[in-house]
Parts: sequence; structure tokens; C-alpha cells
Amino acid sequence: MRQIRIQQEIVVHAANEVGALARVIRILDDMGLNLLSVVVKTDDAETSIHLITASQSFVRDALRKADFEVEERDVLIVELPHHPGFLCRVSEALARKGIEIDELYATVPQDGRTGLVVFACSNNQQALQALRRHCH
Repeated sequence: MRQIRIQQEIVVHAANEVGALARVIRILDDMGLNLLSVVVKTDDAETSIHLITASQSFVRDALRKADFEVEERDVLIVELPHHPGFLCRVSEALARKGIEIDELYATVPQDGRTGLVVFACSNNQQALQALRRHCH
């Protein structure tokens, strides 16, 4: 595991309508900011857009100024080697400590050596300590 940290994730709540994501991403583009991670979840009436950028406070403030409903929450961000079994090792280490994974998403380029995993746990601080001890 190359890097693990707790970071704020911005969650934007918007009406589930065509163009909701485009309006949010336009703000980041106008600021010249790159996304590290984005996940969009929709239900009947609402869209939740989960964002991680290099400048979370600037993004949060800009989105609020544009009248978006913005929430922040802690997530763990882990850069994992891209080989079989490493995510298994991580999830088993957390299970041994009784830590539930509430949400997880990941991406790895086809020929990449590492992947980025973002997740929220029942206890993020305890998860951070467990992973630093057991997965390095």
C-alpha cells in the first residue's frame, strides 16, 4: 500500500434532472481544478455527487456560493498495488477489527500499477490505524 489517508469528500445534493452533473463539474472546470474521484448516485428525486479534488475547501465554497446543497464527510483514500488479492487483504484486515465498510468505490487504469480506493467505514480512524499496521 503506497498511501492511506483520511480526507474530506464533498457530497453535492441536487435534483435528479438532466444536466445536474454538468452544472457541478462546470464550476470545477471554471476553477481549473481536476477531479481525483467522482461518483454519481441517483434515486427518484435526488442526485448525490461525491467529489474528491486537490482543493476541497475551494470547491465546497464555490458550490455553496452557486446555491448547491453541500455536505462533507470523512472517507479513507488508499492507493493500492494493482495485483490480485490486495483489496482482499484490506477488507479482511478491517473485518478482523470488526470495522464495517459502509461504502467503497475504486478505479484502476487497465495497465496501471496502482489503483485508487475510496471508502467510508463504521470507524474511519480505527480503519486507518488497522490498515497502517497490517497492510504495509
